[in-house]
Amino acid sequence: MKRRQFLISAGAGLSAMALSGSSLARLPGENREAFDARMAWWREARFGMFIHWGPSSVASGRWKGKTIPGPSEWIMNTAKIPVAEYEPLAGQFNPVKFDPAAWAQVARDAGMKYMVFTSKHHDGFCMFDSKLTDWDIMDRTPFKRDVVKELSQACPKAGVRFGIYHSILDWHHPDQKARFPRYINYMKGQLKELLTGYGEFGSLFFDGDWIKQWNAEQGRELEAYVRSFQPQVVINNRVGKRSALGANLGILGKSFSGDYDTPENTIPKKVPRRDWETCMTFNDSWGYKVDDHNWKPTGELIGMLVECVSLNGNFLLNVGPTAEGVIPEESVTRLKEIGQWMGRNGEAIYGAGPGPVRSDKLCSTRKGQMVYMHLFDWPAQLSVKMKERVKRAFVLSDPEKPGLEFQQAVGVLTIALPSKRPELSVSVVAVES
Repeated sequence: MKRRQFLISAGAGLSAMALSGSSLARLPGENREAFDARMAWWREARFGMFIHWGPSSVASGRWKGKTIPGPSEWIMNTAKIPVAEYEPLAGQFNPVKFDPAAWAQVARDAGMKYMVFTSKHHDGFCMFDSKLTDWDIMDRTPFKRDVVKELSQACPKAGVRFGIYHSILDWHHPDQKARFPRYINYMKGQLKELLTGYGEFGSLFFDGDWIKQWNAEQGRELEAYVRSFQPQVVINNRVGKRSALGANLGILGKSFSGDYDTPENTIPKKVPRRDWETCMTFNDSWGYKVDDHNWKPTGELIGMLVECVSLNGNFLLNVGPTAEGVIPEESVTRLKEIGQWMGRNGEAIYGAGPGPVRSDKLCSTRKGQMVYMHLFDWPAQLSVKMKERVKRAFVLSDPEKPGLEFQQAVGVLTIALPSKRPELSVSVVAVES
């Protein structure tokens, strides 16, 4: 399987996973055990769906007959569209094909355990019924349905935890540049609406912390404010202020905010110092872009998922629905294929962490006494360094799970592999010690 190189250097190796949840706990008085308990569902899940959706999907990456470079949800900024010219897009936003139950089921069938939905992106448009502005889906669109409300109700029914993405940056609100303290009060007011009126959120993904008006102290205050309503919610690091390098890589460097770090369209080379999650696009845009056909193959996406888990991280895979409310077929097809793979190999993903073996051709995950070798190629035999005494080895996706012949001597484990490759993408050999 061809593997794209999205890797970055981060952390100090496999032993660093022990740092998670100790000195990095966020709640006042929260010890490591309490932090681990709060993060348990998130670490178990490992795989989630990200959704970027709003009036920018009407433009779908084009403005005045031209394709605009970059992600489509940034079109207001990239194409330098004035507020007065951007606002009419909301009047054209009428996603009559939107089906929250179907979206939640697509996520579930893909093996995803949680969803993160854009309650408000950088254009400031609210996908919920905010009483603090009319720049929302209820007041400015013919659709007049509270999408956040509907998804927050549909996801739990499908067994998917629901969370939101909320932008600190707001191109639409005049106070964001002119009177920032007033804007912060506005943002807090909307977060209060969400945190008190839409049930319990699994996670809250902030973004836009790079604006010059934002600082670390404001981030700490906002984090405390959010936790005053939902203390158990899992919050990403972008609630704080990342360094210039950290903003590019999605990590904070020497300062810590939230519960986990968020590299974007990239995967670390080593286990980072604390919990982390990479968000990844199916193509090159987060929002729907009609001219973006650079779809990543299913096998490549599965490879990214196993890479993340092997480095003690989560994988948040993004879909950008159309203005009609349809998840693109290219995404749905790949999600179905990933779900089929997860049905056969999910044991090596859910609740798993870093394994002892890693090379250019494989990575490994571990859960209890089981080590799972994720093979990107399929040789005649597998030889890896492994000191633990092995009891049994088998192909995880084989329903019968017959034992494979193996030898172990001088710290090297050699396993004879079947001639037929089990998976077209990543095949998993389970080893019980």
